[in-house]
Amino acid sequence: MRVEDTPEAWEVVESKDRFEGRVIHVVTDTVRMPGDTVADRDYAVHPGSVAVLALDEQDRVLLIRQYRHPTRRLLWELPAGLRDVEGESLVTGAARELAEEAGYRAETWHTLVDLYPSPGMSNERIRVFLARGLSKIPAEENGFVHEHEEIDMPVEWVPLPDAVERALMGMIHNSPTVAGILAAYAASVEGFALLRPADAKEA
Repeated sequence: MRVEDTPEAWEVVESKDRFEGRVIHVVTDTVRMPGDTVADRDYAVHPGSVAVLALDEQDRVLLIRQYRHPTRRLLWELPAGLRDVEGESLVTGAARELAEEAGYRAETWHTLVDLYPSPGMSNERIRVFLARGLSKIPAEENGFVHEHEEIDMPVEWVPLPDAVERALMGMIHNSPTVAGILAAYAASVEGFALLRPADAKEA
């Protein structure tokens, strides 16, 4: 059997809206299961996200720290954001997030890893990009105004092997950040030659 995720859609007998929020809404689908039984499945409908593992010439990862209220923690994360601009390509959205949250631009982009961070309770998809050839955006060219959790987010450059160690030791918890760090470390063995292009189609 080929080990690869594939599309599949079981019959939805009934669907009920439960909650409408600013970013997500929650539904209950009654799904026909094998054996001709049905079961209710609650999940959050999410627009999706992008994240950026920015790697400098010294193989250091750019991390930002942000408060995440549901976890009651300050988490070290990759620059990331919602897919909330209509018609915007994923890589363009990633470049926008890197500029807005960290104040950097990149010359080269590749698709690093795609993931469903919590497929049992949300349809959210995250694409993590690898960005290299970094340069700081002059303050006068970056007019993004930070608000709420994004105010005073510190930026830290962490050597990639140290970032891997922090992920494995339970010091970094954000799922696309952990996935991106481990994927970048694995891809670095082949000099990043096996990565997909930035505009690779999502499966």
